[in-house]
Amino acid sequence: MTCINPARRRGAYSGRMSPSDTAPRLRLRFLGANATVTGSKYLLDTGACRVLVDCGLFQGYKPLRLRNWADFPVDPSSIDAVVLTHAHLDHSGYLPRLVAQGFRGTVWASAPTVALCGILLPDSGRLLEEDAEHANRSGYSKHHPAAPLYDEAQARRCLRQFRSVDWEQPFTVAPGVQASLRYQGHILGAAAVTVAHAGTRITFGGDIGRPHDPVMRPPLPPAGSDWLVAESTYGNRRHPPDHLEEELEGVFRRVLGRGGVAIIPAFAVGRAQLLLHLVARLRERGAIPPVPVYLNSPMASDVTALYERYGEEHQLGAQDCRRLHEMTTIVASPDESRALNRRQGPMIIVSASGMLTGGRVLHHLRAFGGDARNAVILAGFQAGGTRGAALAAGARSLRIHGEDVAIQAEVVQLAAASAHADADEVLAWLRSAPTAPRGVFVTHGEPDAADALRVRIERELGWPARTPEYGDEVDLLAAADA
Repeated sequence: MTCINPARRRGAYSGRMSPSDTAPRLRLRFLGANATVTGSKYLLDTGACRVLVDCGLFQGYKPLRLRNWADFPVDPSSIDAVVLTHAHLDHSGYLPRLVAQGFRGTVWASAPTVALCGILLPDSGRLLEEDAEHANRSGYSKHHPAAPLYDEAQARRCLRQFRSVDWEQPFTVAPGVQASLRYQGHILGAAAVTVAHAGTRITFGGDIGRPHDPVMRPPLPPAGSDWLVAESTYGNRRHPPDHLEEELEGVFRRVLGRGGVAIIPAFAVGRAQLLLHLVARLRERGAIPPVPVYLNSPMASDVTALYERYGEEHQLGAQDCRRLHEMTTIVASPDESRALNRRQGPMIIVSASGMLTGGRVLHHLRAFGGDARNAVILAGFQAGGTRGAALAAGARSLRIHGEDVAIQAEVVQLAAASAHADADEVLAWLRSAPTAPRGVFVTHGEPDAADALRVRIERELGWPARTPEYGDEVDLLAAADA
């Protein structure tokens, strides 16, 4: 693997290929998901065109979040196309900002991902506006006035540039650059993206689903490729046996039995549907009492409708989807959300965001977090620097909306709730590739997890692997292997 000297990166990207430079090239620049699980962005440059795979928001530590506000590392107007692996905001949520800075190309994705982004991105803009308005009313922001990273109108404008493609059907994303999408599990519409140029193929795994997920089907093997990009969210861990329903039952019986409120921070797509599906099953068999269940997300009913629309993409039947509608009360407006905070338990509230980085769940945490009868149930990976990670590590006070909020509620981290493949499952996915690649780039993981997976790939598969740093650039056509 040939890495361009960081000191030469800026010059290498200062312009396009000159007419006299006819030698093919394919350079990959890592612009996110390095030493973190957020901000996924991979820039491919052929000299004649640029293609960005994923366009995610950074979350967690402040230095990472500040990257969202900085100018993009290359001129967005020079990017010809974006290809998305899936709709989660750490993979798609920067798109409105990229368009606002000048990107005018096409955004390619699977049909379910296009539909989900049509819900998620405007909702993200709306929540960013709500957070900015709340900061201005309360006066806790250092910026006067506080402004959102982007607003709902900007998010809706960027949707005009989306175009859907069928599974495993090659399509041209830019001159001389072909791509295709392969089913990846994880969430509705999630894909592995394979890009080909000048006889070289690279597959971006995105977020790799689990082989025995209760909702999604198993991911397909990666397409034959010269290079693979693999996530390492759980690169140093194995998930416990899948007993999530039993784990939830024990928590709910304990919390609801004492009249408490169970607050579940969850990503609005994927984990929310899984958790609500399991709550419905628990209620149906009488394992927990029929307490009120609230989904506090303006997009919730639309997302559930998409699960019905794309029924062939997952394992939920029509009856399962109807049961979600019948059991769950959708909280749509900010006024309804505030009113919910005045209710008493027992009840269950599912609300975004999943790592407590923002959204309405923070208001519920302020309202209910100080009561020991209640519980905060963490149902997914908590990235370093997030409030969710702080709670999981034992913090009993969180900074929310400029104030320190004491947490007396029970904190539970579900061991079996992740939609990400663990280390063994990622290795199994890599091993299922039809041919050995020239090398693997390990991304989308905290440093210890990424390096642990790198070591296992090299030792157990015998493949060259490395963990690129933010801004690293690799010549994919270079003769030397890693």
